[in-house]
Amino acid sequence: MKAAFNLFGTLKNTRSNSGVDSASTVEFSKEMIQSNPQESAKAPRRNRPGVKFEEAYQWKPLPFDEIDSVFALQEYLQSIIRDDRENITRLLEVPDNQNPDVWQYEHFKQICLELNYLVVQLYSECSKVSCPEMKADEWLYLCAAHPTPQGCCAIDYVVHTLDGATAILNSNKYFPSRMNIHETSKKHYQSIARRLYRIFAHSWFHHREVFDEFENETFLYARFMALSAKFDLIPNSLIIIPDLALSD
Repeated sequence: MKAAFNLFGTLKNTRSNSGVDSASTVEFSKEMIQSNPQESAKAPRRNRPGVKFEEAYQWKPLPFDEIDSVFALQEYLQSIIRDDRENITRLLEVPDNQNPDVWQYEHFKQICLELNYLVVQLYSECSKVSCPEMKADEWLYLCAAHPTPQGCCAIDYVVHTLDGATAILNSNKYFPSRMNIHETSKKHYQSIARRLYRIFAHSWFHHREVFDEFENETFLYARFMALSAKFDLIPNSLIIIPDLALSD
């Protein structure tokens, strides 16, 4: 099953609603850039209507200090992921003069966004019948989305966990600002990381083909684990997936 998605929702269309051929649109854009590079630097960085899936986001990321936006960190992170998602060291490097706690926050939001694509792929084989409990190897996890923790089938647990993490990250109570993080709010990072890890663990132990295909496309697990290691988010005792470099 080919993972036919772009990290940021670009649809795989070949023609726009107006009937304009995307190939000619792309070629026209390239000609404009080549004929007037100074003007192209000022041009809006956006996908034109009808752009092909494989032609989307065909621009290099701006240096962080050149992004003029209230969502500069988010835009910068997404742009360097699109540019080279395999370069984990670069993706985790905190931009100059930026708060590492805010950088973690943006990474968590992005990880939750991308994990939704893994959920979509899991739906084809992870069900109440095939996975009536949320397990990873010999571990059994209870779902905290209920008044008291209780068992859930794996796919429900995954959805509940992603919904819960997203709700916390978007909560004005815990994260009222994207410019700084309250000291009391940072405690949620470890909790979110541990719960998200279980999604990867269930996928690796019980849906390995889906996991491998998704990871080969996104390198999301590698990024997630590097983030967790950099900021000491998950105890080694809770890491149950073998080192992927040694497990082929």
